[in-house]
Amino acid sequence: MKLLIASDIHGSAYYCGKLLEAYKREGAQRMVLLGDVLYHGPRNDLPKEYAPKEVICMLNGFSHEIYAVRGNCEAEVDQMVLDFPVLADYMLLFEEDKVIYATHGHIWNEDHLPPMKPGDVLLHGHTHVLRAERKNGILILNPGSVAIPKEGNPPTYAVLENGVFSIRDFERNVVREIKL
Repeated sequence: MKLLIASDIHGSAYYCGKLLEAYKREGAQRMVLLGDVLYHGPRNDLPKEYAPKEVICMLNGFSHEIYAVRGNCEAEVDQMVLDFPVLADYMLLFEEDKVIYATHGHIWNEDHLPPMKPGDVLLHGHTHVLRAERKNGILILNPGSVAIPKEGNPPTYAVLENGVFSIRDFERNVVREIKL
C-alpha cells in the first residue's frame, strides 16, 4: 500500500491544498498525518493562508482515507470538527517485516524512545526538520513540515511505498530517500 505521510500543516489552507494535490498526484491509498493539523501554536509564526476552518473542510473531504495522531497543538475541540480520529498519541504501521511506530514526536522521540527493538522504525514530526537516518539500530524518519519548515528545509511530505521512504517537496523533487 502506498502511503503519503505529512506533519505540521498548522492550519495553512495554502499548504493543505498543495498536500491534497500531491496526495492525488501520488496515487496513495491513505494519508498519514503526524499531528499539528489546525493550530499554529504559540511558538510559530502564522503560516501562509492561515485558515483552520478551510483546512477542516478540505481534510474532512478525505476523512475515510486519513490516519492521524495527536500533535502537541491538538485539543479535544479539534476532534469535534474533524471527521477522522486525531487524539491518539501513536499508531503502529507495518511495512513488510518492519514495525513503524508513528507519533508526533513531542512525547516519544529519539531521546525518549517508545518500546522498540533494533530494526524498528520511529516515524515522527514535531521538529519541522526532515530526517531519514539510522541511529543505534532504529530508523528515525521525519517528513519535515508541510507549512512551517525549519533549518532551511523546503515544505515537504513523504511517500512510503515498497519499503522506501521518500521525502519530497511540492515541486516533485526527491529531497531525501532511504530504504527501510
